[in-house]
Amino acid sequence: MTENNKEKSRSREIYSVAKKYKLGKLFKSSRKRKKGTDDYDEEIDASNLRLAFEELGPAFVKLGQILATRPDLVGQDIADELAKLRDNTPVTPFEDIKKLIEEELNAPLDKIYSEFNEEPLGSASIGQVYKAKLKENGEEVAVKVQKPGSYEIVAEDVKIMKKTAILADKYITSTRTYNLPAIIAEFERSIFKELDYMEEVMNIQKITKNFEEEDYVRYPKVYPHLCTKKLINMELVTGYNVTELYGNQVEEIDNVKLGDDIVNAYFKQIMIDGFFHADPHPGNLIIGKDGIPCFIDLGMMGILNEDFRSNLAQLVLLLFDGNPDHLIKQLTYMKILTPEQNTEELNMDINDLLNRYMGAELDQMDGVLEKLIDTMIKHGVTLPREFVMIGRGCALIEDIGYNLNPKFNAAETLQKLSKRLVLHKFNPANVATSSYNYLLEVEHLVKEMPERINSTMTKIEKGDLEFNIKVEHLNELKNQISASMIISALIVGSSLAILADNGPKIYDISAIGLVGFLFSAIIGAYIVVKYVIRE
Repeated sequence: MTENNKEKSRSREIYSVAKKYKLGKLFKSSRKRKKGTDDYDEEIDASNLRLAFEELGPAFVKLGQILATRPDLVGQDIADELAKLRDNTPVTPFEDIKKLIEEELNAPLDKIYSEFNEEPLGSASIGQVYKAKLKENGEEVAVKVQKPGSYEIVAEDVKIMKKTAILADKYITSTRTYNLPAIIAEFERSIFKELDYMEEVMNIQKITKNFEEEDYVRYPKVYPHLCTKKLINMELVTGYNVTELYGNQVEEIDNVKLGDDIVNAYFKQIMIDGFFHADPHPGNLIIGKDGIPCFIDLGMMGILNEDFRSNLAQLVLLLFDGNPDHLIKQLTYMKILTPEQNTEELNMDINDLLNRYMGAELDQMDGVLEKLIDTMIKHGVTLPREFVMIGRGCALIEDIGYNLNPKFNAAETLQKLSKRLVLHKFNPANVATSSYNYLLEVEHLVKEMPERINSTMTKIEKGDLEFNIKVEHLNELKNQISASMIISALIVGSSLAILADNGPKIYDISAIGLVGFLFSAIIGAYIVVKYVIRE
């Protein structure tokens, strides 16, 4: 069958399933509008959507699972329904799996493994996991194998999804706010990363390195020389599923300490490392017989840069502080909230949320970040993917903590880490580094200035440039600019002095640099009083 015929055949199959669950309208290229409006008459039934996704297989199940984490895009009802998605695919016969393993490792199965259990430990839409023992060292491993043909099936389905998303965006009014083409584009990047098992191998190696100095949490050991894009050999993690310990005290395991260790590990992933588990649900936590938790299934990770982490830390502290005005300004600064979305109704709801927690102890404030996210979703705010992942992840981890220890307090740990990050951000040495980076940007700007001026002059000569300038209080403006330049010079000079690390020191930091920063602060305060507060 040709590629084009395969696509047509799969499209017909998808349409048949969609029609079965009353979703066929998604594929129609023409539709009648509601009488007297520009809207099209159709709604998506959440439960039917879930059932259709389950029947359509791997790509659609994965899409549904991702959409379940984005209530800000699809609405809470659809997200809740898609969270019930289960892989409904049959187990692939062992002979097919064996053939793929031998092809990937370029060796017969009995040359690599001394034992191999043919019954899978688990089967999902894309892969299956087996228990085996390595011949080279006698260690037990979990062998994660991608089902044959998974990549081709997913690739075909993604092509059809992209076409369907364009049609739905054009003809289904209720889906336009979701921006389905953008969702599918993001899903395409995500699913093809997940189909490359070496991504998970690298994720495990990276997060293991991030925790190499810690002994309260573990991650599976991997065998890179026995891993490929379609196959992973990793340590077989044994112990208890964390849910087995809910309300159940097992000998040698301290549930109170375990809850603290899990939340410490997860918040470190988010706030300190910026590399965190995207789906830390209870099924992805195995507790060893020694009481040490181990995170598994690290195929999808969230990534936060340093700026976002420090801004998130400030947001958390403002949330605990209960100042709605400052909180909203921080959300806007982080570009989580746009000026258009900053409505009076949203402000009132955020005020109500914070007033509810005003005066509360930290142990009564768990879940407040998730409630803030829910409040913004209620007002139609489209949130950054990582921000939603953080809110959902924190909620899952807090729930695990409470089930292990009714007196569990996640907010305290989150506040401590947030303070640590904020103090780190405003440490003079870090301020110096930031100022040095700013100086480099100024240098690049100065180097580009002649070319920009030349380009502007050319436009003026050709009559291609028009502008209007209204100048008021010119002398005052001149004074402000002069003072600002002095402050900039002091900050840059002080930064260079600290980075040079020479001369007398105060608290192991260059005294000249500290004095320079002090003068900068005094002049800056003077400018604020004279030119800002005075007005």
